[in-house]
Amino acid sequence: MVSTDADAVAIEATDLRKTYGTETALDNVSFSIESGTVYGFLGPNGAGKTTTMRLLTGLTQPTSGTVRICGAPADDRRAIASLVGYLPETPPLYEAFSAREQLDYVAELRDISSAVATERIERYLDQFDLAEDADKRISSYSKGMKQKTAFVQSVLHDPAVVLLDEPTAGLDPRAARRMRESIAEFADEGTTVFLSTHILPVVEAVADEIGVLFDGRLVTEGTPEGVKSLAETGEDGTLEDAFLAVTGEDQPIESTADQ
Repeated sequence: MVSTDADAVAIEATDLRKTYGTETALDNVSFSIESGTVYGFLGPNGAGKTTTMRLLTGLTQPTSGTVRICGAPADDRRAIASLVGYLPETPPLYEAFSAREQLDYVAELRDISSAVATERIERYLDQFDLAEDADKRISSYSKGMKQKTAFVQSVLHDPAVVLLDEPTAGLDPRAARRMRESIAEFADEGTTVFLSTHILPVVEAVADEIGVLFDGRLVTEGTPEGVKSLAETGEDGTLEDAFLAVTGEDQPIESTADQ
């Protein structure tokens, strides 16, 4: 039975393992995320973050292990379709459409009533500074404008769980701030946000919990303060310091301040 109660577990991954031939992309990864939580999923490129995201959406099946979204098995695509909103790193957009046409199309696919769709679309277009260009073809948009359009289409159906893969990629500082604010607002309203990124300031700004993935393994998990305390400098350490300490990486993940 699917549950979306405020105190329920929204995302539960148990012993996830994914292999491709002799290559292991994920190695027995487990985590449990309560409803209304912003979970920052950190890791360098190639750590297995996108593979994890695809397993959470049911787009890819694990070699072993299980995923449940609000109580429903992730491999039951029909059961989780209305529960999950997914923004992949390369979002699917019809570039011959305008943003308004794209969002109208998504609303129709999602069986959102015309009145509700119109209200939500206009609100989000205004919120993300897209209203002025809403009737121009997406092919003419900047990368940031495309990213914002894709984010809106991922949340248009008001899902219980939102999975975001590098949501601030290509955004200018103002738009990146608006994205962070939106993530926090969704969580305040009870939406669970799984935020996969390698940009540290985004996670520090909004995450309630952090998991660090490295070489296919979840090497640490906890509150931002708890993870920072793992830095070699102790409680005064930064998230970057902690990342280096728990992974042994010579190079930090992205910490660009304007994100």
